[in-house]
Amino acid sequence: MGRYRPNPPPMRHGVSPSCVVLPVGGWPTVVDFLEHRFPAVSRAQWLQRMDAGEVIDAEGQQVKAAAAFTPERRLYYYRTVEQEVPIPFEAEVLHQDEHLLVVDKPHFLPVIPSGKYVQETVLVRLKHRLGLPDLSPIHRIDRDTAGLVLFSVNPASRNAYQSLFRHRQVDKTYECIATWNPALPWPVRRESRIGPAEHFMQQTEVPGAPNALTHIAPLEVHSSLARYTLKPVSGQRHQLRVHMAALGLPIVNDGIYPTLTPEGADYARPLQLLARAIAFTDPVSGAPRQFTSARSLLPLTDLLAVRPA
Repeated sequence: MGRYRPNPPPMRHGVSPSCVVLPVGGWPTVVDFLEHRFPAVSRAQWLQRMDAGEVIDAEGQQVKAAAAFTPERRLYYYRTVEQEVPIPFEAEVLHQDEHLLVVDKPHFLPVIPSGKYVQETVLVRLKHRLGLPDLSPIHRIDRDTAGLVLFSVNPASRNAYQSLFRHRQVDKTYECIATWNPALPWPVRRESRIGPAEHFMQQTEVPGAPNALTHIAPLEVHSSLARYTLKPVSGQRHQLRVHMAALGLPIVNDGIYPTLTPEGADYARPLQLLARAIAFTDPVSGAPRQFTSARSLLPLTDLLAVRPA
């Protein structure tokens, strides 16, 4: 007999339901368990979600606030954020077929729901706008970074595209603007081990076998700034930002490296980092694929005009 695979409820406003299976335990009610399991969500918030019908079981029935706790019961809930601040930028779709969606993302817009962002993310907006409940990112870039992001449309071919990134079979090209140092041996091959820093928002170079490699070369130099091309071979979290900062060349308007600053969206000061181009051999069709962002970083002269003396 085949393994039971329940069908999840449909997405709502672009948000697919999350799932939790009630474990063995002594919680009197479902809401008692949810409050314990998800401490970041208050009891009042769970009660509000349950009253609004946003917590349901595997049969699609609304779970009431007073429902008794039953181990192994499967529940679905829709993640929400109270008072989510709208982000006034939109991602552009560059390509769409039955397997692949390619998007040109603006600065400041997160790729997937996380923390205080749900509706204001590329994934949820596209699911809602295009009616694609199975849409899933094949890779990710930072909220602060602009440029290309690839999404899987079809779950059947998703792993084939994801394996391209796992096996480093994707040619990725980024651009950034950062301090210029003519004394470095250009072009630079930066190879190091990147791991967690003391603050969860940051990564850092640590001792050990290298797990991150980036090729860096200047494209344009103007006074104390330069525009660089960055070609990451690996895909560690914040790799490009860490490598540039480690070279003493922090990317312009980087609020995380080398110094972590209070979070706040200053739309006049976007991080000068762009996922410019991506190329690979399509694992389904075998055809060569190449996509280029239509976005651009700021002119060096404009940045120099507002930099502190």
